[in-house]
Amino acid sequence: MSGTPYRPPSCLGDAWRIARKDLLIEFRTRSAFLAATVFAVLAVVIFRFTWDPTAIPAIDLAPGVLGVIFTFSGLLGLNRSFGLELAERAYDGLLASQVSRESIFTGKVLANLAFVAGVQALTLPAVALFFDLPVGAAWGTLIGIVVLAALGLAAVGTLFAAIAANTRLAELLLPMMTLPFFVPLVIPAAQASAVVLRGQPVGDAMAWLKVLLAFDLVFVTACIVVFPYTIEE
Repeated sequence: MSGTPYRPPSCLGDAWRIARKDLLIEFRTRSAFLAATVFAVLAVVIFRFTWDPTAIPAIDLAPGVLGVIFTFSGLLGLNRSFGLELAERAYDGLLASQVSRESIFTGKVLANLAFVAGVQALTLPAVALFFDLPVGAAWGTLIGIVVLAALGLAAVGTLFAAIAANTRLAELLLPMMTLPFFVPLVIPAAQASAVVLRGQPVGDAMAWLKVLLAFDLVFVTACIVVFPYTIEE
């Protein structure tokens, strides 16, 4: 019998297609990304012009500013993770397909990770410029810290976005559920960033980096396991 042979679905392939679909939708509308970018720039400007350099050094303030922007700009992207599909009932079709629940979750995480990383790619240079930070050769380490933090935020945020999506007050419920879990993520990221910006060896930040890595390993695994049970009808 002629024809294309049957190929079993690939979890990573399905996840990539879901992530690509979400990113294409965002690229065409740019609504969430523009909102997050505007928020990030405004936050940097507000912090800069309300900052008293005689009270606190820029190197001590900047990691906290990055943490605040990172957290709340990420929430803007997480809100739209499932909202567009639920509005047109497309999510029901996705669940009825042969795509595994784990692939759906992984695809959403990848899309949210790209969203958060894109916002931070604009925020990091803005903070360095406005606060005149001596970043120098520390860019690579800072980018690594941001990626680790963004992965944990995307995994936890995607799980709770799926839980909150079918509720009436999703925009209010999502921050209430996620922010307590973001605290053990943002604190080590900010502390590690502060160590690097002070020009100290990366080894001095290893304790915080290990906390950040442990958070990612535990929560990414836990979210993948739990996600299928959050969308059972």
